[in-house]
Amino acid sequence: MQRDGQDSLRKNLIELLKTGNAHAAFEEAVEGIPPEHRGAKPAGSPHTLWQLVEHLRLAQHDILEFSRDPKHESPPFPDGYWPKDEAPPNDRAWSETIQHFRADLDAFVGLLEDSKDLTAPIPHAPEGQSLLREALTLADHNSYHLGQIALIRKMLGNWK
Repeated sequence: MQRDGQDSLRKNLIELLKTGNAHAAFEEAVEGIPPEHRGAKPAGSPHTLWQLVEHLRLAQHDILEFSRDPKHESPPFPDGYWPKDEAPPNDRAWSETIQHFRADLDAFVGLLEDSKDLTAPIPHAPEGQSLLREALTLADHNSYHLGQIALIRKMLGNWK
């Protein structure tokens, strides 16, 4: 139970992050992708599904750790946010990326749930970033790339 007046904002942020609202949620976007499509790059696409899913995981992990760990160092941009290979090395790597994405999203939601003031500057943030700002950045970033995943899946004939 929250002790402040930010309940509605918190609830809406969590819903946005977990369900996607007007855009595809992560679970919907990655459900049912066959192994042979994970490294496929349709004509005109700059990325494969693997690259996008792994990029989502890497960026979300960075946002989570930035938000909670004063000693966290972000990877180099942009290379540290993208996998080098177009396809996952195996099914296990694909599954682990999805599991890590879910776990980090749950951990970020936990930060939102535990925060007394979503607008307060994160104590160690160099530019006074707040948890609200990080949540909005995460939602925006995820929705953009989830849209790319839906488009690539459509191009591959694997989207409803």
